[in-house]
Amino acid sequence: MPKFRKKPAVIEAIQFTGENIEEISTFINQHGQPYENGDYCIFTLEGDHRAIPKDWIIKGIQGEFYPCKPDIFEATYEKA
Repeated sequence: MPKFRKKPAVIEAIQFTGENIEEISTFINQHGQPYENGDYCIFTLEGDHRAIPKDWIIKGIQGEFYPCKPDIFEATYEKA
């Protein structure tokens, strides 16, 4: 079976704390909105996804946004 390695790419990301709604809103511009319960709705290419506190909000290489669980983020990314 062929194997593939993910190409290195530098991304922008902010960790959602539940208290940094304004920072998240500025980062993603019009690609999401806060839920009333304190979570955040991210409009992704695959549909709406819920971000909860401690999730990372990632801006992808094509300008798209999506949430990422903290353990996956830690295993996949390192500070540039």
